[in-house]
Amino acid sequence: MAEQPDGWESRGKQPTLFRRFNFERYGQTRDFVDALSALTEAQGVHPQNINFGSTYVNVTLDPNAAGLADADLAVRINALYHPAGV
Repeated sequence: MAEQPDGWESRGKQPTLFRRFNFERYGQTRDFVDALSALTEAQGVHPQNINFGSTYVNVTLDPNAAGLADADLAVRINALYHPAGV
């Protein structure tokens, strides 16, 4: 796998990219999940796994399943992340 995007880590034998996004409030979490959904629908590419709680979202990308390069999708997801105060 090429260079990893900021904040993402490689996991597993057949590497996937993983990142946890943290928020202060549920509304911020929900806005991020909605934006992530819109982005992936528009790109026709979906994360391998998304799970979330009230103040976090975990995203796992499978480079073998993505239509875009995994790093490119990770960078696009990073652009959606606006934690409080930023």
